[in-house]
Amino acid sequence: MTTLLLDGGPVARDAPVSRTGGVPLGPAGMVWPVCRACAGPLQFLAQIVLDTGVLALFMCAHRPGECEQWSPSAGGNLALLLPAEGLAPVPVPRGADPEVLGLGAVRAAVPAGAAADGRAVLGSLGGEPDWLQYDETPDCPACARPMGFAAGLEEGPDPVTAMNFGSGKAYAHVCGGCGRAALLWQC
Repeated sequence: MTTLLLDGGPVARDAPVSRTGGVPLGPAGMVWPVCRACAGPLQFLAQIVLDTGVLALFMCAHRPGECEQWSPSAGGNLALLLPAEGLAPVPVPRGADPEVLGLGAVRAAVPAGAAADGRAVLGSLGGEPDWLQYDETPDCPACARPMGFAAGLEEGPDPVTAMNFGSGKAYAHVCGGCGRAALLWQC
């Protein structure tokens, strides 16, 4: 079953809820992740609270189109499945540009029934991915099995502060048994 994620309005930058923007929550000692292609700190996109933990999603915003942000394995993005307990705000890297690391606005992503009630749709939880091109379900790098679809993300209601998926959608997958996650997008 698919559940829509609706814009629940502004929320604190470090709220322990499903949201877009703000700062990521992570276990003690977690270091802000960097792009494997350009080595710049990744932009934090969203955290999604799942039954299996907290899904933290990042993407490079330093060289759009050059770091292969759309690929689940090229290193221009990162998805982490974190334990739900003991999370705290991850320190922003020294000297990092807050405009590059954040989306500019922090929005709660609240689950809804079948109707959007006039609120902007930020994405979806569960169900099957609504692929824009073709099925790109990633395989888990640990067990080599296809990962389960966890969440889809839309670019957002405000073009100034929204995520950039090339006018497309992002797809987050998890392998609960291995504790791995992957992010990709299509346009």
